[in-house]
Amino acid sequence: MESPQVIGLGELLWDCFPDRRLPGGAPANVAFHAQQLGLAAAVVTRVGDDLLGRELLDFLQRQGLSTELVQRDPFHGTGTVTIELSEAGSASYEFLKDSAWDFLEVTPALASAFQQAWAVCFGTLGQRCETSRRTIQQCLTLAAPDCLVVYDINLRPPFYERSWIEQSLGHAKVVKLNDEEVAVLGPLLGAGPLSPAQFGRWILDRYPAELVCITRGGAGCLVISRSESCDVPGEKVQVVDTVGAGDAFTAALIWSRLEGWELARSARFANRVGALVASRAGAMPELAEELRGLKEAL
Repeated sequence: MESPQVIGLGELLWDCFPDRRLPGGAPANVAFHAQQLGLAAAVVTRVGDDLLGRELLDFLQRQGLSTELVQRDPFHGTGTVTIELSEAGSASYEFLKDSAWDFLEVTPALASAFQQAWAVCFGTLGQRCETSRRTIQQCLTLAAPDCLVVYDINLRPPFYERSWIEQSLGHAKVVKLNDEEVAVLGPLLGAGPLSPAQFGRWILDRYPAELVCITRGGAGCLVISRSESCDVPGEKVQVVDTVGAGDAFTAALIWSRLEGWELARSARFANRVGALVASRAGAMPELAEELRGLKEAL
């Protein structure tokens, strides 16, 4: 297997809406959109040896994503999450317990892939089980020094603890979160209530991160490095649902940073990609043509 350039590490599952189910899981969403942007991407995860798992593998293969790093679990079922949408398009989530992705294991194939990856994206939810948490942290230690390790904090109550978050922050070059998570993490990490800009600076002062990205839904994003700050206004779109929009933002940020774009351009591009996905149904809409147009526009 040719090693992937970008790895989405963590959960792969079915997003179950009131009227349909669609492939999802934040790291898988990031890998999907990175692939649409032209990078060779793969999902490192685990699915059940069941119909739902086979359907997810078929979907990934149809999208050109490698499934060779997706483990099959004979004892635990493929993950699902029940999603309820508000009238404004925001979502609430209920995750199936003891899903296959909770039991991800380190293998020689995983170790080799992480040693060669250009970028890795992981989150907090995928670490809710001790088995997967240990695996994820071990995989991150295998990444090359120049690998762009992105921690998309992605809090899903009650599946987070301070110790997991602090350990994860210790691995990240890029930290991505939303403004609602800033309000939770400031007190949780001992920073107290801070504005998004203050919290971003606080993270940069205490952890190895080189970049902090804070998304604000329709209000755009704030991207802070050690030398500059970019405040990008929101894009006017008709929101269908917000599921996966932040993950598309992350994928676009990864692509543009690997391309060497300057920070403001990278932030604008990621913001536009996130808004585009929010204007479509589901976390993984097929948008390769539109994404090519956005690249050229910037």
